[in-house]
Amino acid sequence: MGMSVAEHRAVLRRAVTPPWLRWWLVAVLAAVACYYLGQWQWGRYEDKAARADRIERHYAAPAQPVGEVLGTSPVPLEREWTRVQARGEYLDGDLLARNRPRDGVYGYEVLSRLELDDGSVLVVDRGWIPNSDEGAEVRPDVPAPPSGQVEVTGWVRQGERSLDRDPIPGQLSSINLAEASQEWGDQALLGGYVVRQQEQPAADPTPLDLDAPDTGTGPHLAYAIQWWLVIPAVFVLIWFFVRREERDAAAALEDEQVPDETTAAPPPRRTKVRIWDEEDG
Repeated sequence: MGMSVAEHRAVLRRAVTPPWLRWWLVAVLAAVACYYLGQWQWGRYEDKAARADRIERHYAAPAQPVGEVLGTSPVPLEREWTRVQARGEYLDGDLLARNRPRDGVYGYEVLSRLELDDGSVLVVDRGWIPNSDEGAEVRPDVPAPPSGQVEVTGWVRQGERSLDRDPIPGQLSSINLAEASQEWGDQALLGGYVVRQQEQPAADPTPLDLDAPDTGTGPHLAYAIQWWLVIPAVFVLIWFFVRREERDAAAALEDEQVPDETTAAPPPRRTKVRIWDEEDG
């Protein structure tokens, strides 16, 4: 049902009274909070969308020589997931990255050093192995890498951030290249590591391949839109309550001005004059 101009003006006058001004202030603060929450979710969506785009562009692309992608400086984010090929010999002394999931089961990822033909050293994540039957802190049997010249094909990854945990000899809490270098006696390493796709010749047995990367963007875009839709909804809701209060007040005033027929005084009674009384007079 529409409102007349007079009703609109009455609602506006009520909306700027002190009690409702406080509610408008609350609405403004809520709108600011919802805006920034939406921006935060939008940022997370953009990060995941950019990651998915990098993976989709690089994952099945022809392999590039590793020297064209990795150097001594940290690999740029835009080069992550580039498919590369490297040739060299594996060095002794594998490290195990702890608490790594595969198909929902936690185990280790096996990190090996591949010494390239030019003398530089590349960290290769050769795959996943389960925890020891004796517990996560007991080193399980690790399949040895192939000996001699090996050609490795895989995907470039950035080193992970440090979790600042006390190291267990031969193990890492994250694939942090600085910490890996320390565990290997301050070994100079290239500025990224490679997740193995295949190696020739292949070792048998060998660690299991890692799960394919997730390219989903999650619910963050929907969450951002929902937060932003809350902003007009808050103001509409307050306006609705102001209008209802004004209509209730107007109805109450109208009821006061209309007399109640059940309590109104009865009309004055007419006195019947008998004809013969008049004749007698």
